[in-house]
Amino acid sequence: MSSSQPGARTELPRPTQIIVLLLLAIPVLAILLVGIYARSGPEIAGWPFFYWYQVLWVPLSAVFTAAAYFVVKRARASERDL
Repeated sequence: MSSSQPGARTELPRPTQIIVLLLLAIPVLAILLVGIYARSGPEIAGWPFFYWYQVLWVPLSAVFTAAAYFVVKRARASERDL
């Protein structure tokens, strides 16, 4: 597909790709590295660390995903302005 066609997307610049990759990889790694949170203390409101750490990453993952989306959106908008 040629980039001159309407709606065609070109590849994002390498620094933007790296930023997006990092923003999406951080929550995945934070949950996959079980050794980080495989313990019971400290507790919050009676919840062991193991549970509240995972629950904490639910909204944090949404924040990281939204940040990646806005980075891509901004890069494509600046690409359109060129």
